[in-house]
Amino acid sequence: MNITEFKKLLKEIKSQGFIPTKRNGPTGVGYTLETLLGITENNDAHPDIDGAELKAHRTKGNSMITLFTFNNKAWIMPPLEAIKKYGSFDKDGRKGLYYTMSLKPNSTGLFLDVTNEQISVRHISGEVIAVWQLETLANRFLQKIPALLFVSAFTEERDGIEYFHYYRAQLMKGTTPELLADQFREENILVDLRLHDKGTMARNHGTGFRTFENKLPLLFNSVKDL
Repeated sequence: MNITEFKKLLKEIKSQGFIPTKRNGPTGVGYTLETLLGITENNDAHPDIDGAELKAHRTKGNSMITLFTFNNKAWIMPPLEAIKKYGSFDKDGRKGLYYTMSLKPNSTGLFLDVTNEQISVRHISGEVIAVWQLETLANRFLQKIPALLFVSAFTEERDGIEYFHYYRAQLMKGTTPELLADQFREENILVDLRLHDKGTMARNHGTGFRTFENKLPLLFNSVKDL
């Protein structure tokens, strides 16, 4: 399916008004749209239309999504050392760094620092834990999401069944290190540290770069209504 065919089908779907979900739960909004578009569910996380990833979104929703994970050469302090020094224990007694980083220091003194060239996790003592170059993150972002077809839906519930009215589609493309720096400063992009102590090494599940669905349009250079 190309963009022209997608626009024609979406116009027909929009004219139908509220449509009952074809699957209960959070994934219903995406699955229902894909079904209406004639897209067969497969092992791919998201369908692809003319090189653009398709994502449906509840207008009132503010769910978080992971844009990408990235750790390559980021850690200045050895991860296991960072865990032992700044980690906290989970309910199973396992020590780890499972923190969502913000500009404000957390209970262990770690915070996210943003400049025009990089972001870093630092301690209030001045110690640098990890550093990511914004140009590298922008390239990683575009590798994972070169373009996004973002379809918004009004929702309502009738007799316990969720209904969707798909009313808008936006084609989003491109980003820059400067734009990402601004979004980190606004805390529209969050950084999740996800690693724990395995005794002789750190088990790292990948630092997650996440955003709220309704903030996605702010992360792209070009946002065009279809």
